[in-house]
Parts: sequence; structure tokens; C-alpha cells
Amino acid sequence: MSVTEKLAQRLPKLGERSGSGKPVVAVVKLHGVITPTPSPLARGTININTVESALTRAFDHERLKAVALAVNSPGGAPTQSALVAERIRELAERKEVPVIAFCEDVVASGGYWLACAADEIYAHSSSLVGSIGVVTAGFGLNGLLERVGVERRVYTAGANKVRLDPFRPEKDEDVQWLRGLQDQLHEQFTGWVRGRRGDRLREDGDVFSGEVWTGARALELGLVDGLGNIREVIAKRYPDAEVTVAEPKRPLLARLGLGGPTGGLLAPADRLLAAVEAVEVRATWSRFGL
Repeated sequence: MSVTEKLAQRLPKLGERSGSGKPVVAVVKLHGVITPTPSPLARGTININTVESALTRAFDHERLKAVALAVNSPGGAPTQSALVAERIRELAERKEVPVIAFCEDVVASGGYWLACAADEIYAHSSSLVGSIGVVTAGFGLNGLLERVGVERRVYTAGANKVRLDPFRPEKDEDVQWLRGLQDQLHEQFTGWVRGRRGDRLREDGDVFSGEVWTGARALELGLVDGLGNIREVIAKRYPDAEVTVAEPKRPLLARLGLGGPTGGLLAPADRLLAAVEAVEVRATWSRFGL
């Protein structure tokens, strides 16, 4: 018998259930920046496509007692944050099981949006929690084009088709338009938090200012329900439970360990793009000192 055949005998078949008979607590890891366009090299990004299979597996156990979300995210795209959170609530209500979120290093901005999909939120006392706000960042490159002697040509139908072009001087009306969009998104974010946290939330601490707090302070403000890590809380609440872990899928090259800094299978242009995206991801984490 070959090694492959022996290994196949030891692994459970697809869809096969554990025969232990114990209740199950399924842990879903939500780690990384929230983005609709992850790099082919990304090892930690979150969007509805990457987490769908993990969420489905987690909520699919027959003896499911609860789902735990292990969240470690500095935030990212608001729409993807909302889509993932809504999917969690849809599955939780269908299965009628509680969802508990656990904040790790940082659960900020869109990361906190995800955590609010849970019925309860726990954090470590040193976790960074909050940042309920909206940020937009970019570059102004119009001076660079002038220095290198390049002329920017853009042709549109519609007066507002192009706004905040980084290769053109910034216009006050474009900035005002952007801030209007940010205000709308901020209102949606705060509405979601208020709806999920309810009377537990203390708004006298200006929780919607975009500020970030330690887990200990977040508890005082009602952003979390308690302090503790995922192991101790699950062990105390579900002492007889079997714990399973479901991780979101990673890009193919990341799973194979290919396409890294030494080149791998990516073309030079793709490697450059991946490097730029990696810098952007790193910058998102660095806002919180990580």
C-alpha cells in the first residue's frame, strides 16, 4: 500500500462527521486587512470570497454549540466588512447558535465592524479596539508629472466623472464630495455598532470619534463585554466541547509557498504590484504600532 493510500485511510472523508458525540465550538480565524482585491501573495486578507468557505464549514457542524471569531484586523474596505458581518449574522440566525468574538492584537475600524457581528465580544486587556471612523488616503502627483515633462490627458462625458485625480491639482469641491461620502459611511458604521451593542454601549466616551482604546478601556466604554482569551473563555463556558478551527482560504501561490520575494512564478510587473500592495498592507497595520 502506498504512502498516499495509507494517509487517505487516516483522514476523514469529505462530509464525514466526528464520532465523539461531543458538542462542537467552531473557531473561525479572521486575520488580516479587509480588502476586495487581495494580492496573489497575501497570507492574511479578509473579504466575503475568502471567508465564505470557512464560515460555511464552521456553521455546518451537527452538534454545534457556538461559533467563535478570532479577529485580528486593522480594518479596510467598508463594503467587504459589511458583507462578511451580514453573512455571519445570516448563518447564526439560521443555525440559532451564539457567536462570540475574541479580539487579538488589534480589532479596529472594519475589524471592529466584524466583531460586532458577534453576540458577545471579548478582548485581551492590551488589545487595541475601536477606531470607529472612515479614512481615505492617497497621493498628489501633479508636480511629479511637471518635473518629468509628462502631460496628463483625461477625456470624460459627465462633469463629475473624474474626481480627486492624483495627477491633477486637488479641488475644494472634490474634497467636499469625498467628505460627504465619508460622513455617510461613518453614519452606517455607527448605526451598525449601536444596533449590535445596544444598551451596553457608553457613548459619553466619544466612542465614534475614530479613537482606538486598549481592551481594558474598551470594556469600560461598552465596546466589549469582557476580558479574556479564546482558550480560557471557551474552556470555562463549554468545558466538554470539541473545538474545531476553520481558516479562510489563501491565494494559490501563498498556499504553495511560491511567488515570494525571490520571484517564484510571478512576472516582474506582477511582483512589483504585489510589492506595492504589501507596502499598503504594512502601512495599515503600522497605524496601530504593529
